[in-house]
Order: sequence, then C-alpha cells, then structure tokens
Amino acid sequence: MNTSNLAALIPVVIMVSLVLWRRLRATNKPVKGNGYRMLLPLVFMWFGMVGLLNPQLHLTVKEVVLSFLCGLVLSIPMILTTNYEVRDDGHIYPKKSIAFVIALVGLLILRLALREYLQGLDPAELGMLFYFIAIGYVMPWRLVSYLKFRKLLPHRRAE
Repeated sequence: MNTSNLAALIPVVIMVSLVLWRRLRATNKPVKGNGYRMLLPLVFMWFGMVGLLNPQLHLTVKEVVLSFLCGLVLSIPMILTTNYEVRDDGHIYPKKSIAFVIALVGLLILRLALREYLQGLDPAELGMLFYFIAIGYVMPWRLVSYLKFRKLLPHRRAE
C-alpha cells in the first residue's frame, strides 16, 4: 500500500471509528422524539449529488446502477443488525449488537479491497462510485431503522 492510499485510508478509519463510538454510546440513551432525526442523513446525502455536475466525470449508467445495487446488498447486514427495544423506563433504545460492529467493520474492509481493485479509475469517478454505494446502503438502512422505531412507538410511555 503506497502513501497516497494510506493517506486516503486515515479519514475513512476515523469516520468508521466515530460511527462505532457514537453507535455504542447511543445504546445507553433513549431515542428522542418521533424518530425523524434518523432520516436527516438522507437529506444531507443529497448534497453530494452536486459531484455529478463535475464535467470531468465520465460515469456510465451501468456503473452508477451497479454501485447503487452493491450498496443495497451491503445494507442487508446493517438492516438485520439494527433493532430497537422498549426498556423498563418506557423509552425506546437501540439494541446493543456486536453483529452491527462486525457488519460495519466488514463494510470498511470491503471498501478498502474495492479501492485497491479499482485503483486504475480516476479519483473523482472512484469517489462518486463509492458515494453511490454509500447512498445504496445508508438510504434503505435508515428507512428500515426508522420504520422499526416507529413500530415500537405505540409501546412507549408518554414522556
């Protein structure tokens, strides 16, 4: 692994570490409100679509669709390992899950392997392909997580 790949790896590792830290910390705090905050990342992710306006970007429809479909497949372990529970205090909490941690670390390893495999691509194109993979797994994961949370909402005690 050369130094440019190592430099690109550091922000990814930091980001995954922060996600894991936040996720593990969140299991000790109830989810507040009606769960709409779970959907905010979906809104913020759409700002990345501005990258498609880059005139130097030459992605085919096939590449974009395959990236998105790859993300959909990667969302399955995230969806299966994200659950919520109503605890004795009447609030809804995310369930602790080592499987979630394993799934997230697996995504990181897969991303790094794909980066090495696809290193011949232009960095902007590679970045957008990974962006579409991220959209493909974050969107369904967040939507299903929201639905799982809303399913428990009637069982929650009034705050």
